[in-house]
Amino acid sequence: MNRDNEVLIEQQLIADYKKLYRLAYSYVHNENDALDLVQESAYKAIKNSHSLKNPQYVSTWLYRIVINESISFLRKHKQQDTVLYDLDGETEDRYVDFDLYQALERLEPLDKTVVVLRYFEGMQLNQIAQTLDENLSTVKSRLYRSLKKLRISLAEEGVNLV
Repeated sequence: MNRDNEVLIEQQLIADYKKLYRLAYSYVHNENDALDLVQESAYKAIKNSHSLKNPQYVSTWLYRIVINESISFLRKHKQQDTVLYDLDGETEDRYVDFDLYQALERLEPLDKTVVVLRYFEGMQLNQIAQTLDENLSTVKSRLYRSLKKLRISLAEEGVNLV
Protein backbone atom coordinates (compact mmCIF):
# COMPACT_ATOMS: atom_id res chain seq x y z
CA MET A 1 0.00 0.00 0.00
CA ASN A 2 2.82 2.43 0.87
CA ARG A 3 4.48 1.97 -2.54
CA ASP A 4 1.12 2.44 -4.24
CA ASN A 5 0.70 5.71 -2.34
CA GLU A 6 4.19 6.83 -3.36
CA VAL A 7 3.46 6.20 -7.04
CA LEU A 8 0.10 7.95 -6.77
CA ILE A 9 1.69 10.95 -5.01
CA GLU A 10 4.46 11.17 -7.62
CA GLN A 11 1.91 11.12 -10.45
CA GLN A 12 -0.21 13.77 -8.76
CA LEU A 13 2.84 15.96 -8.09
CA ILE A 14 3.66 15.89 -11.79
CA ALA A 15 0.06 16.63 -12.78
CA ASP A 16 -0.39 19.49 -10.27
CA TYR A 17 3.12 20.92 -10.25
CA LYS A 18 2.21 24.30 -11.80
CA LYS A 19 -0.77 24.72 -9.49
CA LEU A 20 1.31 23.85 -6.43
CA TYR A 21 4.01 26.26 -7.56
CA ARG A 22 1.47 29.09 -8.05
CA LEU A 23 0.03 28.40 -4.62
CA ALA A 24 3.46 28.56 -2.97
CA TYR A 25 4.33 31.65 -5.01
CA SER A 26 1.15 33.37 -3.85
CA TYR A 27 2.57 33.19 -0.34
CA VAL A 28 6.28 33.92 -0.80
CA HIS A 29 6.38 36.02 -4.00
CA ASN A 30 9.78 34.71 -4.91
CA GLU A 31 10.39 32.20 -7.68
CA ASN A 32 13.26 30.37 -5.99
CA ASP A 33 11.54 30.18 -2.62
CA ALA A 34 8.35 28.89 -4.25
CA LEU A 35 10.31 26.23 -6.12
CA ASP A 36 12.05 25.24 -2.88
CA LEU A 37 8.71 25.03 -1.08
CA VAL A 38 7.22 22.76 -3.73
CA GLN A 39 10.31 20.54 -3.64
CA GLU A 40 10.25 20.38 0.16
CA SER A 41 6.53 19.63 0.05
CA ALA A 42 7.09 16.87 -2.52
CA TYR A 43 9.80 15.36 -0.33
CA LYS A 44 7.56 15.43 2.74
CA ALA A 45 4.63 13.99 0.80
CA ILE A 46 6.63 11.05 -0.51
CA LYS A 47 8.38 10.52 2.83
CA ASN A 48 5.02 10.49 4.62
CA SER A 49 3.10 8.63 1.93
CA HIS A 50 1.97 6.11 4.53
CA SER A 51 -0.14 8.83 6.19
CA LEU A 52 -2.31 9.33 3.08
CA LYS A 53 -5.45 7.65 4.30
CA ASN A 54 -7.68 8.09 1.28
CA PRO A 55 -5.92 8.02 -2.12
CA GLN A 56 -8.94 9.76 -3.66
CA TYR A 57 -7.89 12.97 -1.84
CA VAL A 58 -4.22 12.97 -2.84
CA SER A 59 -4.49 16.35 -4.58
CA THR A 60 -6.15 17.93 -1.56
CA TRP A 61 -3.51 16.37 0.69
CA LEU A 62 -0.71 17.86 -1.45
CA TYR A 63 -2.31 21.32 -1.39
CA ARG A 64 -2.48 21.14 2.39
CA ILE A 65 1.20 20.25 2.60
CA VAL A 66 2.17 23.17 0.35
CA ILE A 67 0.00 25.57 2.36
CA ASN A 68 1.51 24.40 5.64
CA GLU A 69 5.05 24.62 4.27
CA SER A 70 4.39 28.10 2.90
CA ILE A 71 2.96 29.40 6.16
CA SER A 72 5.84 27.81 8.06
CA PHE A 73 8.31 29.47 5.69
CA LEU A 74 6.70 32.86 6.23
CA ARG A 75 6.79 32.45 9.99
CA LYS A 76 10.48 31.63 9.83
CA HIS A 77 11.36 34.48 7.51
CA LYS A 78 8.83 37.09 8.67
CA GLN A 79 8.62 38.66 5.25
CA GLN A 80 7.73 42.33 5.51
CA ASP A 81 8.01 43.30 1.86
CA THR A 82 4.96 43.31 -0.34
CA VAL A 83 5.98 41.89 -3.67
CA LEU A 84 3.50 41.54 -6.46
CA TYR A 85 2.41 38.24 -7.99
CA ASP A 86 3.55 36.88 -11.29
CA LEU A 87 1.13 33.97 -11.38
CA ASP A 88 2.13 32.47 -14.71
CA GLY A 89 5.85 33.19 -14.60
CA GLU A 90 5.33 35.65 -17.44
CA THR A 91 5.50 39.40 -17.10
CA GLU A 92 5.19 40.74 -20.63
CA ASP A 93 1.97 42.58 -21.52
CA ARG A 94 0.10 41.20 -18.54
CA TYR A 95 -2.33 43.42 -16.65
CA VAL A 96 -1.89 43.12 -12.90
CA ASP A 97 -4.23 44.76 -10.43
CA PHE A 98 -1.65 46.06 -7.97
CA ASP A 99 -4.24 47.34 -5.49
CA LEU A 100 -5.93 43.95 -5.33
CA TYR A 101 -2.68 42.12 -4.62
CA GLN A 102 -1.67 44.61 -1.97
CA ALA A 103 -5.08 44.28 -0.30
CA LEU A 104 -4.79 40.49 -0.49
CA GLU A 105 -1.45 40.68 1.31
CA ARG A 106 -3.12 42.39 4.25
CA LEU A 107 -5.41 39.41 4.89
CA GLU A 108 -4.64 36.79 7.52
CA PRO A 109 -2.89 33.72 6.03
CA LEU A 110 -5.93 31.40 6.18
CA ASP A 111 -8.24 34.09 4.80
CA LYS A 112 -5.80 34.71 1.96
CA THR A 113 -5.56 30.96 1.35
CA VAL A 114 -9.31 30.63 0.89
CA VAL A 115 -9.41 33.54 -1.58
CA VAL A 116 -6.39 32.28 -3.53
CA LEU A 117 -7.72 28.71 -3.75
CA ARG A 118 -11.18 29.89 -4.79
CA TYR A 119 -10.39 32.64 -7.28
CA PHE A 120 -6.83 31.96 -8.46
CA GLU A 121 -6.91 28.16 -8.43
CA GLY A 122 -10.61 27.78 -9.24
CA MET A 123 -11.32 25.31 -6.45
CA GLN A 124 -14.88 24.64 -5.33
CA LEU A 125 -15.76 25.51 -1.73
CA ASN A 126 -16.09 21.84 -0.72
CA GLN A 127 -12.60 21.15 -2.13
CA ILE A 128 -11.21 24.09 -0.15
CA ALA A 129 -12.88 22.75 3.00
CA GLN A 130 -11.25 19.36 2.43
CA THR A 131 -7.88 20.94 1.68
CA LEU A 132 -7.93 23.07 4.82
CA ASP A 133 -9.61 20.35 6.88
CA GLU A 134 -12.35 22.78 7.88
CA ASN A 135 -16.10 22.71 7.89
CA LEU A 136 -17.74 23.94 4.67
CA SER A 137 -19.66 26.64 6.54
CA THR A 138 -16.39 27.86 8.10
CA VAL A 139 -14.82 28.16 4.65
CA LYS A 140 -17.85 30.03 3.32
CA SER A 141 -17.78 32.43 6.27
CA ARG A 142 -14.04 32.96 5.88
CA LEU A 143 -14.42 33.61 2.14
CA TYR A 144 -17.25 36.12 2.51
CA ARG A 145 -15.53 37.86 5.42
CA SER A 146 -12.30 38.06 3.39
CA LEU A 147 -14.10 39.45 0.35
CA LYS A 148 -15.70 42.11 2.56
CA LYS A 149 -12.26 43.02 3.96
CA LEU A 150 -10.88 43.23 0.42
CA ARG A 151 -13.73 45.52 -0.66
CA ILE A 152 -13.14 47.80 2.33
CA SER A 153 -9.40 47.82 1.76
CA LEU A 154 -9.81 48.63 -1.92
CA ALA A 155 -12.35 51.35 -1.16
CA GLU A 156 -9.88 52.92 1.27
CA GLU A 157 -7.31 52.93 -1.52
CA GLY A 158 -9.78 54.81 -3.70
CA VAL A 159 -10.39 51.91 -6.08
CA ASN A 160 -13.82 52.08 -7.68
CA LEU A 161 -15.55 48.74 -7.47
CA VAL A 162 -18.12 47.91 -10.10
